[in-house]
Amino acid sequence: MTPRTVLNRSLLALAGLVLLGGGLLILFAGLDIYQRHDLVPPVSWPLTTPHDVLLGSADRARWSSQGWWWWPAVIAALTLVALPALWWLLAQLHRRHPGALPVGGTPPQQGVELRDRALSDAIAAEAGALPGVEHATVHITGQPAHPRTHVRLTLTPQTTPGATLDALCEGPLRTARRSTGSPPTPTEARLQVARHKPHRAE
Repeated sequence: MTPRTVLNRSLLALAGLVLLGGGLLILFAGLDIYQRHDLVPPVSWPLTTPHDVLLGSADRARWSSQGWWWWPAVIAALTLVALPALWWLLAQLHRRHPGALPVGGTPPQQGVELRDRALSDAIAAEAGALPGVEHATVHITGQPAHPRTHVRLTLTPQTTPGATLDALCEGPLRTARRSTGSPPTPTEARLQVARHKPHRAE
């Protein structure tokens, strides 16, 4: 599980707990559960009976007397909070990974599919075993019918990038195409050289 996935799930869980708790508190007040069952509402919670309101007349008058700029400032602040939250929610709903890839072309033969994570892990394992490669990461994005492969290789300082690219295309990528029976997919390869300490000459 990546750090981004952990963060997204943690934020979703926190937002769900807050919304669930607030909804239950409002529901208890609307159904008059506090008085029916002799329950003690949270301290300073304004909604305890069906006739309560969130802002009383005194509170509305006090906030309205702040000046003409008060409510536009409040609306602007709420908008600045709501827009990033909406953008984040839409980003979670947008599927960045194909999920399952058809095996044997589209449609898949006899309903056989392969998880994109399993294929990317297999490509990364084979690419990491190539000569001169210290580390390899692979991500598959796009739709199941049009996947894209993103490869990042960390090379040793003595490795030739051209030879590594040829080995990548003729090795892991060709093996993946042969295993899934799919045509060549667009592939983006990024190469970087591993950091090493400079040698001291004496």
